[in-house]
Amino acid sequence: MAKKFVRAIFPGSFDPITNGHLDVISRAIKLFDELVIAVGRSPVKNQLFTPEERVQMIEEIIRQRRMKGVSVESFDGLTVEYAAKKKADVILRGLRSLTDVQYEFQLAMTNRAVAGIETVFIMTSEQYGFTSSTLIREVASLGGNLSNLIPENVYERLQQRFKKRTPSEGSRKAGSQTGG
Repeated sequence: MAKKFVRAIFPGSFDPITNGHLDVISRAIKLFDELVIAVGRSPVKNQLFTPEERVQMIEEIIRQRRMKGVSVESFDGLTVEYAAKKKADVILRGLRSLTDVQYEFQLAMTNRAVAGIETVFIMTSEQYGFTSSTLIREVASLGGNLSNLIPENVYERLQQRFKKRTPSEGSRKAGSQTGG
């Protein structure tokens, strides 16, 4: 029996991409023939980097790490519509903790009911189980050292982004209590 070609999409905001995301990606490329990192444009989330900047950072990482079969692009709209457009066989989702499971389970069931697409879950490694892009943005806005939680190019971009802001502006943007 011939092996079936399997294309997966890994949707998310990736604002910014973290080592936890990269951990999931590095294990996923062993399972799928093609993996498309799908950078979503969210009208709801307060985003630090534009979708174009996020795609550029991820492209740099893919090139540096020579990740075969991995591409990245941004998209608008529903993930299931994007998956259909890309002729994806599955949606890949990373899980950090039990807290993620309930939300992701509901989302996966909805995607299957609405679009007939399956979701594959990969647990992130333990050292990244607490990491989220939201936490990364907040710690970066307060000047914290995140070099072991995010790729070097992302760390440099975060440092540049927050150098342009005054400390009180960065605190308010991150939702810190010190900002008022």
